[in-house]
Amino acid sequence: MPKRRSTPNRSFKVADQIQRDLAELIARELKDPRVGMVTLNAVEVTPDYAHAKVYFSLLTGDPEETAAGLNAAAGFLRAGLFKRLHIHTVPTLHFIFDRTTERAADMNALIAKAVASRSKEESSP
Repeated sequence: MPKRRSTPNRSFKVADQIQRDLAELIARELKDPRVGMVTLNAVEVTPDYAHAKVYFSLLTGDPEETAAGLNAAAGFLRAGLFKRLHIHTVPTLHFIFDRTTERAADMNALIAKAVASRSKEESSP
């Protein structure tokens, strides 16, 4: 039987389902004190479903400690996904801190500073 190739649309659906199920597992079943208020921003699954990069952000806490806690619990979380997902291969999970929101806040602060200094220059005689 020829090997069926996964379509990009199916990969997105699987990644989306993994993201939803992981968020629930982390919130309800993960008891690691290093892992606090985590938001899962995105999941990228390799075409063969062997690996998944899970990007997360934090409201408070240490990103490195949280990543260590999540990566230490990756096997437990993967086992939880096995029970929920109906796919042949559940990927190995790799948690990565996503600095996008941090960078956006920095950019907004720089823009606000530039606008404030420009308006001071324009208002001075």
